[in-house]
Amino acid sequence: MVRMNDMSKPYLEPADWYASLPTAYTAACMLLTDGDDRVLLVKPNYRPYWAFPGGIVEAGEAPHEGAVREILEELGLDVQAGDLLAVEWSPPLGERPRPMLTFLFDGGVVADPGRIKLQADELDAAEFLGWEEAEARLPAHTAARIPAARRARKSGRTVYLPVAPLR
Repeated sequence: MVRMNDMSKPYLEPADWYASLPTAYTAACMLLTDGDDRVLLVKPNYRPYWAFPGGIVEAGEAPHEGAVREILEELGLDVQAGDLLAVEWSPPLGERPRPMLTFLFDGGVVADPGRIKLQADELDAAEFLGWEEAEARLPAHTAARIPAARRARKSGRTVYLPVAPLR
């Protein structure tokens, strides 16, 4: 419904205005390393490539809470989300009709990697890799998160990674 304000200009009711705004999907993941400063990546069984552990944030869930939940579900690790290391904006891609916002939190060091228990219905493998090897293992559209996370962890400053729209 359109109404007129005090200056005779039309405006939308809040529900209509919010419904007219653009939306994006939200994902949250964590950078976890071992005592040798190697990065933990996981191999989902529903994708052909490796990734940071994490996933889609549920409706009404804060990104840091989604990351914590995903790590517990996927790896059986109860860790807290530390500093926000990177935020990546990705344009719509393939069958995904909306942009994706991905939050990468610092999950710290996994003191006992033997505690990792893979969620078999989602993950085929998990592996700690050197920083360069981890970057090479990720697909091109997410590989920039590795050097960004390393830089953010060292500097204490979040890195913003806007991915250019594909033409």
